[in-house]
Amino acid sequence: MEIGQVPVYKLFDGGTIPCIGMGTFGSDRVSAAEVAGAVAGGLRAGYRLLDCAACYGNEREIGEEIGKALREGVVQREDLFVMSKVWNDMHRNVAASCRKSIQDLQCGYLDMLFIHWPFPNYHAPGCDGDARNPDSRPFSAEEFLDTYRQLEVLVEEGLIRYIGISNMTIRKLEAVLGELRIPPAACESEVHPCFGQEELVEYLKQKGILPIGYMPLGSPRRPERDIAPEDVVDMQQPALLEIARDHGCHPAEICLKWALQRGVLPIPFSVHHYENNLQAAVTEPLSEEEMSRITALECGNRLVKGQVFLWEGATDWHDLWDENR
Repeated sequence: MEIGQVPVYKLFDGGTIPCIGMGTFGSDRVSAAEVAGAVAGGLRAGYRLLDCAACYGNEREIGEEIGKALREGVVQREDLFVMSKVWNDMHRNVAASCRKSIQDLQCGYLDMLFIHWPFPNYHAPGCDGDARNPDSRPFSAEEFLDTYRQLEVLVEEGLIRYIGISNMTIRKLEAVLGELRIPPAACESEVHPCFGQEELVEYLKQKGILPIGYMPLGSPRRPERDIAPEDVVDMQQPALLEIARDHGCHPAEICLKWALQRGVLPIPFSVHHYENNLQAAVTEPLSEEEMSRITALECGNRLVKGQVFLWEGATDWHDLWDENR
């Protein structure tokens, strides 16, 4: 696919970002080498937006493929949009996290750097869902702003172009947006047909913040600790299956079309089907009736509950998302 074929979204300052990206979280089920291999193929297939993160444990391997693609002329650096995230244990040392990601990803600078979670609560990689860290604590606007201001400095120094936020709620956003010198360009949130987050998506749009949807397919291969018996599988819903049959495509493409037509930037990950995912941005759109049928699948099916970040005194994971208030 030619780069010009993929539509773009506009950011708050008039800059642009590809409307669909390639996620790189292997969900503890896919090796770093396999993720990097998918990135290599994705760049050659036409992806220009890569959503990376330090805690995914694969930035060095992905960087080798980015470096190779740049050297071989597969893509020019100015045509790439590379994103990474500050993990929870680096909130007090954002510059070091940023420089490490830039070095590992071999990209010279980051187009966007996110605060991965809005608090410094940490858990060991690969921990189970019952793990708790005694040092975890509730969201603090003051702590968040301290971290965010470090990113503002990185913008001024030219190490990053835009600041991103992630896993926020409207309540948390209201507490901090008025205090920021440089506005966030985007906010990553869990968004898929059975968890559309309509109120949050519309709030972000009103604030000029681009909604980015992670797990846009419902992430059937997410880590074991994030799987609960009551979870719903988006791509097995009869309405989605029927619409996919009508369009002659996989239900994943329908999930992505639905996100795109809502003004949400999806970042799916697939080792083998990334070309099909990319096609969702340039093939026949969904009708209004089809969009409505998919939106009606909403059932509050939050898959990433974040329970490993809970603090002493929290009731349950609903506290993390300000749902018990």
